Amino acid sequence: QVQLVESGGGLVQPGGSLRLSCAASGNIFGFDTMGWYRQAPGQQREVVARITRGGRSNYADSVKGRFSISKDVAKNTLFLQMNSLKPEDTAVYYCNGASVRNNAWGQGTQVTVSS
Repeated sequence: QVQLVESGGGLVQPGGSLRLSCAASGNIFGFDTMGWYRQAPGQQREVVARITRGGRSNYADSVKGRFSISKDVAKNTLFLQMNSLKPEDTAVYYCNGASVRNNAWGQGTQVTVSS
């Protein structure tokens, strides 16, 4: 079972940027899709962005034009570049890798956007 570990979260001012990373313990090429999800206090977990094995990506409407998902298959790492951050982006961000045989989640990394 591939393990996923997120990093890169922290406290940032509105309008700032952060880059999240998700390091996998094995080959991420085995996942059909990988994605970033987030969960704010008292809210359900929601999808932020996903990318397929072939590199197609899609985004939640709330982050389109501000966030960018990418992956480095050679380094088994998924990224989320977050620009123009807003207070409503504050949440715990989770990395996910999904395939027929596997559905892996990381432990999450906290992102707080506040002045």
